[in-house]
Amino acid sequence: MNIFEVTHQSKLSKARTGKLYTPHGIVKTPCFMPVGTQATVKSQMLRNLQENEVQMICTNAYHIYLRPGLDIITKAGGLHKFMGFNQPILTDSGGFQVFSLAKIRKIDDDGVTFRSHIDGSSHKFTPEFVANIQNVLAPDIKMPLDECIEWPSTREATLKALQHTTSWAKRCKLANKEGLLFGIVQGGSFSDLRKRSCHELLEIDFPGFAIGGICCGEPKQISKEMIRTVIEELPPEKPRYLMGVGPPEDIVEYVKLGIDMFDCSIPTREGRTGAAFTSQGKLVIKNAQYKEDFTPLDPNCECDTCTNHTRAYVRHLFQTNEMLGPILLTFHNIHFYMKLMQEIREAIQEDSANLYKNICFYT
Repeated sequence: MNIFEVTHQSKLSKARTGKLYTPHGIVKTPCFMPVGTQATVKSQMLRNLQENEVQMICTNAYHIYLRPGLDIITKAGGLHKFMGFNQPILTDSGGFQVFSLAKIRKIDDDGVTFRSHIDGSSHKFTPEFVANIQNVLAPDIKMPLDECIEWPSTREATLKALQHTTSWAKRCKLANKEGLLFGIVQGGSFSDLRKRSCHELLEIDFPGFAIGGICCGEPKQISKEMIRTVIEELPPEKPRYLMGVGPPEDIVEYVKLGIDMFDCSIPTREGRTGAAFTSQGKLVIKNAQYKEDFTPLDPNCECDTCTNHTRAYVRHLFQTNEMLGPILLTFHNIHFYMKLMQEIREAIQEDSANLYKNICFYT
């Protein structure tokens, strides 16, 4: 099934623009998905996402399974109706929690047993169980259960994680009822294992492929090497999704390598804790230097926050613990990311060296 169309291949790099076809609409790529782990992009209303022209969001099957639970989602008629969100949704399987919740989980060949971070209850996540969770959620794109391994890890441990990932991908595909299920490439920092993972997933056949296990502690040079290795093995006619990577400078760099899709909690997490991404670099609004600064967060930004509020005012909101502060800053950060992706798409489409240079001010 071909769900992806390359609309332009850059003459300056391996970057390309494309269209990703989903049941809830077409997504222009390269794209960035804000994270809505628990069926919400933290602090943002749906109209905020629409104002910022967010095309697609990423949610988490593990967290939604725990709360509110599948019974509630079933009664609501699926995740889209539960959220009131009528645009494309991607659900992560809980594979990242294999990495992030390492202290409260146990892995065997059949799957992963988690101890709930909420109440300590035990839950066995098999590939079939994860597929069934996502069958209930009914997102546009689903991810299979995989084993994301930390860096550094031994070759033996990395190979075992790869074997789990391939085996679980096969089982997830068999249990998937509807919707687009992507494969996830693992293999740690070993180029040959990354290639092996690609070849095994290609044999299973998926409509799109994700690259997992990047930015798990390894040096950036290794990240780039692994991404290059994987992209060389994946078919160009299918979308490439780099999971969990979101610093603006990395997005620019990895788009040049040929990545089409990104997700990360950085813009929302930084917004909630007082950091703004701007055309002049990252700004920490709590700093005393902004106490009497009556300019916008970013003089080159036209978002609602920058149009109507000053740095001094937003700083005041954070100093007084007013909830409006994180709301305004998160809104701005999402706007920044959406504008960045739009400019990247324009630069690729136009093969414009000058515009491409302007985008790369981070690097």
